[in-house]
Amino acid sequence: MIDRRVLLAAGLDAVWLAGCGRRAEGVAAPGEVRFSILSTEAAQNVTPYWGPILADMQKQTGLRVTPFFSSNYTLLVEAMRFKQTDLGWFSNLSGLEAVRQANGQVFARAFDAGDHDGYASVLIVPLKSRITLDQVLKCGRRLTLGMGDALSTSGTLAPMTYLFAPRGIDPAICFKQVRRGASHQANLYAVANGQIDVATNNTASLLLARRRGRVEASEVRVIWQSSVLPEDPLIWRKDLDPAVKERLRQFFLTYGQGDTPKAALQRSYLARFNVGGFRPADDSHLLPVREMEAAERWLAAKQSGGSTKAAAAKKTLDSIRAERMALEARTRAPAAAQ
Repeated sequence: MIDRRVLLAAGLDAVWLAGCGRRAEGVAAPGEVRFSILSTEAAQNVTPYWGPILADMQKQTGLRVTPFFSSNYTLLVEAMRFKQTDLGWFSNLSGLEAVRQANGQVFARAFDAGDHDGYASVLIVPLKSRITLDQVLKCGRRLTLGMGDALSTSGTLAPMTYLFAPRGIDPAICFKQVRRGASHQANLYAVANGQIDVATNNTASLLLARRRGRVEASEVRVIWQSSVLPEDPLIWRKDLDPAVKERLRQFFLTYGQGDTPKAALQRSYLARFNVGGFRPADDSHLLPVREMEAAERWLAAKQSGGSTKAAAAKKTLDSIRAERMALEARTRAPAAAQ
């Protein structure tokens, strides 16, 4: 086992240089797939954690796997749209954009190491501060807020949909300063070190930070938590070779499954990301985030005072909500667990 990993690591050295920190270029070589990975941390921090998994992917599929790490959600969508990546691990909102704009298709979704379905968006403040949620919602332009990427489900969409928009709060007006586009890791560090007063994050990222011994995770506290959000999806381009799709499908759906020592080792690799494995999924996995997006747009339209626009937005929301309810009735499971 050790010899195999050492040999494969040598073959992956060039892959890391090609895939980390810059956009993938050109058309994939025969027998190669370019796998984009959404990371809330810098590439050099997560590369060691992904090495064994990508090495196993190469061995099991027989494909050369070139990774492409980025914390920039839009970049991941654009890379797939211009066929510079073939598949990727996305957040739900960025995944929705990949389906809409990049010919993407959901084929699997993660479940966490505790076999739970879903996570939650949170607001965090410094542990020793006296800041409360009521104080945050009073506005007054006294506090600084750190938001996530515009295409982050937990960093932007969920707090807007479930917290700010229903109360008619525009963060740009409510807060003294709003820092946008930061990763969860960056927001955690900023709050823990007193650089900003409050920031968005999520339960999975905080748990992972604690498990990795990040001291900042013990220097913040949660003052708000959203409803359950779906786990992150795996998405490939629809035009990917069907034979390649099947190899990838088999890899992800069997990885870390079973009672063998090999499966236990694979689960230990996945546990570093608080992931227990992957389950089959399709585009219906994105229904909850579509509903959140539609709800935010309806609230914004209502607040703008445009009745025609609000009515159209409400019609869209009702249609998506009906679609979600029909799915739950058919599967007898919450949409977030699909």
